[in-house]
This record gives sequence, structure tokens and C-alpha cells, in this order.
Amino acid sequence: QVRLVESGGGLVQAGGSLRLSCAASGSFFIINALAWYRQAPGKQRELVAAISSGGRTTYQDSVKGRFTVSRDNAKNTGYLQMDSLKAEDTGVYYCNAGPTKSTSGYDYWGQGTQVTVSS
Repeated sequence: QVRLVESGGGLVQAGGSLRLSCAASGSFFIINALAWYRQAPGKQRELVAAISSGGRTTYQDSVKGRFTVSRDNAKNTGYLQMDSLKAEDTGVYYCNAGPTKSTSGYDYWGQGTQVTVSS
């Protein structure tokens, strides 16, 4: 059984920073490709950032230059560094990873971590 566990969310003032972590465990699963999604109140879940197995990163336009997605293979953990946070970054952040990808994302999802940015 593969588990993805996010941590690092919390309450921060606008302009501040947070670093989210996504730790994988179970069933010899190795994080290669990883994506971060967020869901704001009353809105659909949206892709924020992703890193491919080859290390290529992609970002939603609204977070370019402020967020950085990465992974640490030795720790089998993915990260989302979020700087210059804005009120509109508020939401529940989910990590998504797995050996295969469909239109709905990779195989596994974390439980989500709340990020609240006060203006």
C-alpha cells in the first residue's frame, strides 16, 4: 500500500513563505514524477506545479517565479517551496505521484494540507 503524506501547511501572512513536503512510503514506490494541486474554497482542484521524471518543471502562470517544485530521491520526498505568498494562494494543497499517469493525474494522492495566506 503506497501512501503520500503532505506536511508543511499553515497560516502565513502575505509575502511570507512555506515549504510543503510530500513523503512517500510503502510497496517499493519511488517518487520520480510529482505534481502539486490546490483547491480553493468553492473552486475546482487545479494543477499548480509539476516535475517530470527527467527533472523538467512546469508551473501555473500565477505561481511562476514564486513557487519551486523539487524532489529528493534519497529521501523519497517531493517539495513545493512557496515564496511571496498571496491571499489567492489559499487552499488545500495535494501532492500527486505514481508510476503511471492518466487524464486525472498520477496513481496516488496525499490527504492534503491547508495553506492559508492572510492579507
